[in-house]
Amino acid sequence: MYTRLAGGDWVMLQDGDWAWFDAPGASPEGDYPRLDKVNLKTGETQTVYKCPSGAYEDFIMFAGAERKQIITRYQSKTEVPNFYRVDLKTKSRKALTDFKDPAPQLTSVSKELVRYTRPDGVPLSGTLYLPPGYKPGQRLPLFIWAYPLEYSDPATAGQVRGSENTFTFYRNDSPLFFVTQGYAVLMNATMPVVGDPETMNNTFVEQVVASGRSAIDYLDSLGIIDRKRVGVGGHSYGAFMTANLLAHSDDYAYGIARSGAYNRSLTPFGFQSERRSFWEAQDIYMRVSPFMHADKIKKPLLMIHGEMDNNSGTFPIQSERLFQAIKGNGGTARLVMLPYESHGYRARESVLHVLSEMFEWADQYGKGEVERP
Repeated sequence: MYTRLAGGDWVMLQDGDWAWFDAPGASPEGDYPRLDKVNLKTGETQTVYKCPSGAYEDFIMFAGAERKQIITRYQSKTEVPNFYRVDLKTKSRKALTDFKDPAPQLTSVSKELVRYTRPDGVPLSGTLYLPPGYKPGQRLPLFIWAYPLEYSDPATAGQVRGSENTFTFYRNDSPLFFVTQGYAVLMNATMPVVGDPETMNNTFVEQVVASGRSAIDYLDSLGIIDRKRVGVGGHSYGAFMTANLLAHSDDYAYGIARSGAYNRSLTPFGFQSERRSFWEAQDIYMRVSPFMHADKIKKPLLMIHGEMDNNSGTFPIQSERLFQAIKGNGGTARLVMLPYESHGYRARESVLHVLSEMFEWADQYGKGEVERP
């Protein structure tokens, strides 16, 4: 932790030999934040305050210079975040705010951190949401939302991130809204690409396909989903992943790709963590580009893109050309261009339009209930 001196400089917060640390508290069960102090001479660590079990409470600031009281933000699956003043000696607390649940109809949504393993031994996880009133044994259509990340070793890739004990807000164009339509939603499903940083993209396709299939296999084994009605989606690099999954596997009924890049020859000096240029690794650039495999994308793909996307790797031409390539090869695709929007979508009209398009696409190809003229 840091404090600001009168001259404006930031320095480590220290009381004598003790320095203060605001720890995220990562664990195999998720994050349980802590407030620690460490003796800089002896190395001794003391945990002054820790998040209680079954909740998520993070340190905000000290209440006063004596470090006897702290301000925290407390929340749980069913309790909206509110601020409290906590006495470190007595552990007594006083509520400072009284924010209300903005959508009490959705508080009963089931939320669970699920963990499973890829065939190569890499641990995977995601947060599973089930709609209100779900009955065990009922097989639901599933929507997976993901974003691939790169790691140099499996242990780091398999670390659990976040917490299942946080309160869930339904905002903007979040795929979480699918639970209101009767879908199971696997949010932030881990799609790690593990290997030497110089060459890990050599097996990008195989790794993301295996990760997605492992999630489907696991939830299918629990009797929660109908594996014939699984959709997958992502934004930006997640959209790139989505198009690749449709091109190189038959695990999904449809895909939804937002603000993506699909032709890596248009990002010739690297992408994401790729260090090689197009001229150094032409085969890899071509192999991981869904545009080059548009003739293999047989399942319906919805693409959404802001007309004014200024992200250097995801200019709108990326979606326009993949759409034309899929249609030209007899595939099923829909392209939605959002006026005045950039890489993310902000206008109320755009957000509602995006949700409407996603719901209709999923219902038509994941449920078979909507007929588009």
